[in-house]
Amino acid sequence: MHESVLLAETIESLNVKPSGVYVDCTFGRGGHSREILGSLGNGGRLIAIDRDPAAIAARSSLDDDKRLELVHEKFSRLEQILEGRQLGGQVDGILMDLGVSSPQLDDADRGFSFRFSGPLDMRMDPGNGQSAAQWLARATETEIRECLYELGEERFGRKIAKRIVEHRKIEAITTTFELVGVIEQVVARGKSRIHPATRTFQAIRLKVNSELEELAEGLRQATAAISVGGRIVVLSFHSLEDRIVKRYFRNVARGPDTLLEPASPVRFRLIVKKPIRPSDVEIQRNPRARSARLRVLERVA
Repeated sequence: MHESVLLAETIESLNVKPSGVYVDCTFGRGGHSREILGSLGNGGRLIAIDRDPAAIAARSSLDDDKRLELVHEKFSRLEQILEGRQLGGQVDGILMDLGVSSPQLDDADRGFSFRFSGPLDMRMDPGNGQSAAQWLARATETEIRECLYELGEERFGRKIAKRIVEHRKIEAITTTFELVGVIEQVVARGKSRIHPATRTFQAIRLKVNSELEELAEGLRQATAAISVGGRIVVLSFHSLEDRIVKRYFRNVARGPDTLLEPASPVRFRLIVKKPIRPSDVEIQRNPRARSARLRVLERVA
């Protein structure tokens, strides 16, 4: 079962108005959407977006709610989604939960986790783009090394990249356990609670799905779409993602952004100066919450 992290804090930060229009950019298994709908009145509206077809297929518990519209798309296309519904600049709240959901991690066929044996896929949308196995088969040693350093902050990135290239000359790396085996040849398990494959899997997943690029574009479009008094709430689980959100929120809160709306400068303010983090109780109940950071931005008149 997937448990939404910082659920109460997220809904409180959105400051849901009963008749408002809201966007859940990462529907997942509907945990946040369900709570947003619980705070909306009959005149409210929620557009939920997800690039994962499995998330769209799992919406059954919300099928009867006419206030919800589910869209199979990347949230980097938020602008087009809203313009197609004549909602540009009229959204009261936008939520982005950047974490991988438990069903994604626990499904061996998706290839997200080093804990299960399965095809090395890692795509959020298995019907689009190249899989992790395909990327590893084509990438140069330099590209793999840079990916591990920059997206995984993996200090053994050079050794892992070299071993991957050596291994694929003999045999292609097509499963999660094959990749884990290659990593364990150069990175000792030691006494760390972090598995040697953690950072490599994380980096390749970010690369395959262009997640940081998606986030940067999604944030830009979110600030253009939000109405006065509306809030943008972002829940991140990775230091690189949180850094992007922190810097973007800080920059737009510093003053008018005339690039967004030249005739009427748009202003924003930070609702929290430091990110909201899960309590020790929540982390004990759900260890996957330990790296979560929640940041909130509001558009002001």
